[in-house]
Amino acid sequence: MGKKLRLDKILAHMGYGSRSEIRRLVKQGNVEVGGKVVKDFGLQVDPEQETVTIGGERVEFREFIYLMLNKPQGVVSATEDTRDRTVLDVLEGEYVHFEPFPVGRLDKDTEGLLLLTNDGKLAHNLLSPRKHVPKTYFAEVEGAVGASDAAAFEKGVALDDGYVTMPAKLVVLAEGDPAAGRVSKIELTITEGKFHQVKRMFQAVGKKVVFLKRISMGPLLLDEHLAPGQFRELTEEELAQLKGDAGH
Repeated sequence: MGKKLRLDKILAHMGYGSRSEIRRLVKQGNVEVGGKVVKDFGLQVDPEQETVTIGGERVEFREFIYLMLNKPQGVVSATEDTRDRTVLDVLEGEYVHFEPFPVGRLDKDTEGLLLLTNDGKLAHNLLSPRKHVPKTYFAEVEGAVGASDAAAFEKGVALDDGYVTMPAKLVVLAEGDPAAGRVSKIELTITEGKFHQVKRMFQAVGKKVVFLKRISMGPLLLDEHLAPGQFRELTEEELAQLKGDAGH
């Protein structure tokens, strides 16, 4: 048995209109539960056990959604903002009524993997500082990043406010050459999420991040087929891995 929910809430959650529009539809006899017309919009219904139809169309109820977004630059990790486009503005209308929110945040000028969901328990577990969920970033950095930086990050570096980071793993993919104007290309895995952390870690070793993209969060890898601004639902396998990792 699933849990019982008000009929108008179920239909609003699935995007069939505003609460007042749905109440009007129910009163007009357009909604059936278990094959019978119902006119009580406050009726308690178990959507997993009882068939709900509206205008003859079966309502496929889902409580939670899980979306992987490749966040583009210039978009903020918020559900509303008066000045900037938000990650919800990127989503198409079919998902907005679920009221998803970003799990964690990426800076406005950072792109890459962002999970959007309305599953508060999963989000809480993934963001819990006790869980130390690893997050990996690809970055382009001005200056020659090398073994000494990797050693410093492995120990933990002091940020501008004196906070010493937890050990982080730095992999140099291509060493830069400042004289030739060539940036270093790196991957950095951190297990915490301080404000602007990756940028500030490189500042601590005298270098500057010029491009930043998150490529993984726990077991979830950014789908390389998603261009910036594109998104898709998580696969069942990805969701199972994520829930396993988050101790769901």
